[in-house]
Amino acid sequence: MKLAVVGATGLVGGEILEVLDERNFQFDELLLVASERSVGKQMEFKGKKYSVIGLADAVSKKPDVAIFSAGGGTSLEWAPKFAEVGTVVIDNSSAWRMSPVHKLIVPEINAKELTIDHRVIANPNCSTIQMVVALAPLHATYKIKRLVVSTYQSVTGTGKAAVDQLMDERAGIEGKKVYPHKIDLNVLPHIDVFLDNGYTKEEMKMVNETKKIFSDDSIQVTATTVRIPVMGGHSESVNVEFEKDFDLAEIRKMLAEAPGVILQDDPKNFVYPMPMNAHKKDEVFVGRLRRDESQPNTLNMWIVADNLRKGAATNAVQIAEYMVANHLIPLLKN
Repeated sequence: MKLAVVGATGLVGGEILEVLDERNFQFDELLLVASERSVGKQMEFKGKKYSVIGLADAVSKKPDVAIFSAGGGTSLEWAPKFAEVGTVVIDNSSAWRMSPVHKLIVPEINAKELTIDHRVIANPNCSTIQMVVALAPLHATYKIKRLVVSTYQSVTGTGKAAVDQLMDERAGIEGKKVYPHKIDLNVLPHIDVFLDNGYTKEEMKMVNETKKIFSDDSIQVTATTVRIPVMGGHSESVNVEFEKDFDLAEIRKMLAEAPGVILQDDPKNFVYPMPMNAHKKDEVFVGRLRRDESQPNTLNMWIVADNLRKGAATNAVQIAEYMVANHLIPLLKN
């Protein structure tokens, strides 16, 4: 097994390496890949030193699996080149998510859609992943009719430069700005670019990806995505209208037993999900479960997860694990 991590020097790339280590993902050779300006940089993994290589060099080495976290432009250009030499590409960018010929995978929900013929597989948006993991068992039983989601997203979702901006502002240092306004002690109702319909690209990702992952275009979704000055994970207030009525005790039981979900729903004892507790965890945390008393068959939920883990790195590694376990990666004879 020859494994490549593309974008290894970035925030998500570093997280991918941590997850690979923690989950003891088996490989024989590791390629750490980044842009030309990082080529030659020394990195350490499991006590071994590696020199970062460029994309063309990585393609020539024909890795069996390449986990990409290097931006949409890089993925559009290079993922097909890796696929042409037989590599299975698992891509964290938005480049392939809504392509009709590429799978958008959350392993707990739809990994069974994958076959040995899939060479470029899309990882969903971080805010979408955590929401659908929590909703999947409920959708299977009660069928979702409509979702209203408001997100409270960590600066880590923008990358290292955004973390630096927050820390600089907190320290009173004038530094590089990646947001159009101050982020410390502030809330920005603005993630990604604004579209002609008044929504942001991030909001429409949640709308479109949710339907694709559930293979159900009848689900109505509306989203407002917001950046807040925290690290550790994204939080979401989700209002779910079902076609069928539900029992709250049964909802709690389903979520407590759902793969990848941890139920934290004891508000009387101040137990509810928070990003500071989700940090570096792979699970999705769910709490504040209560009926919407304004209309029937509707539930309010609070969902939190580490956006760099289950929202990106962990989900990608889990896809690779599924492909390996189900013999969907024919190891290349390099």
